[in-house]
Amino acid sequence: MIRICPSILNANFDDLPGEILKISEVSDLLHLDVMDGKFVPNFTFDFAKASAIISASKLPVDVHLMIADADNEAIPYAKTEALSITIHFEACTNPLATLKRIRSFGKRAALAVKPNTPFGAIEELIQECDMILIMTVEPGFGGQSFMKEMLPKVEAARNYLDQKGYRDIWLEVDGGVNEETIALARRAGADTFVAGSAVFKSENPAGVVETLRHLADAVK
Repeated sequence: MIRICPSILNANFDDLPGEILKISEVSDLLHLDVMDGKFVPNFTFDFAKASAIISASKLPVDVHLMIADADNEAIPYAKTEALSITIHFEACTNPLATLKRIRSFGKRAALAVKPNTPFGAIEELIQECDMILIMTVEPGFGGQSFMKEMLPKVEAARNYLDQKGYRDIWLEVDGGVNEETIALARRAGADTFVAGSAVFKSENPAGVVETLRHLADAVK
């Protein structure tokens, strides 16, 4: 199953309800990038603002926490109406315990890795994951170019999930996903795709989402 998850990082923050409405009928999830200005240099939303977006969204929300001290800071998000909470391996002291706590609130727990973190670093944690996120840019800013050198990592993750029989764990890529790169990521094994600027910087966001889905579906 292909999942297209537009990120509102490059949307018009002055009219987020309107921006979300543009893609709500054709998207699978809304990707909410929460940045604290510490783990990454950019800042997007505090907890109060993020919670309001989650509550108002007509789409299930995939919360991507690019925040420091994720072991503690992720838990309030797990208590919201979000579907999925993604924490960064690099921001955790005890990622296994944090993933378990997120799941204890009935949420999907996801683990993200930055480009410099090898996939092997998280293999022992995958038993408590519902999704793995391979970053295909350095986290922190939208509009970056897709890092093709991350494709072997996506392939390694797909091979591991298949070999272990983890068929229910989603494999997501985030960063530089557009009409030119989505087939590369799909061919490498990804099934869940975050697209930000490609969607919200276009004149027809819904049309771009549909095109991305078609391009991913076409990969054999």
